[in-house]
Amino acid sequence: MTLRATPGQTVGPFFHFGLPYDGDGDLVPPGSPGAVVLRGRVLDGAGGAVPDALVEIWQTCPDGTVPRGPGSLRRDGRTFTGFGRAATGGDGQYAFSTLVPGPAGPGRPAFFAVTVFARGLLDRLFTRAYVPGDTVALAADPLLSSLPAERRRTLLAARDERGFVFDIHLQGAAETVFVRYPGQ
Repeated sequence: MTLRATPGQTVGPFFHFGLPYDGDGDLVPPGSPGAVVLRGRVLDGAGGAVPDALVEIWQTCPDGTVPRGPGSLRRDGRTFTGFGRAATGGDGQYAFSTLVPGPAGPGRPAFFAVTVFARGLLDRLFTRAYVPGDTVALAADPLLSSLPAERRRTLLAARDERGFVFDIHLQGAAETVFVRYPGQ
């Protein structure tokens, strides 16, 4: 018997029944020392809210190391795992309580790795939300430097009084740059 690859199935909106879990958007408890909010909206090509998307993030610890502690799906309030998942509301908004990621190496910019699941998508989408501030590291980043200036902006989070804002545009004139990894 020969097995063949089959086409992907759309990823939503059924995932809301099984993927969210208690504390999924709280990588650290809100109000913890150093806690910031990463928030934004998932928007369709016309700029309308996508009310049933799911956003996941992965990130380094503030010192730039990769978290190795277990507990991503069972939060204990102490262990930082660097992983979170947040569903969008009716207004397309998502939010995470987390820490500011550190650069994974000298001269590299800090970023949140972001995945988006939404109805109508045949597979999840991957992107990055770069932490603003280190202009030298941002300018030297291979992904950012490979893009035209107007497209780079779609990968930069904006600072606000609570932390960072990162809107994700699934298509249209302001479409977020999405990346593809080998084997995907």
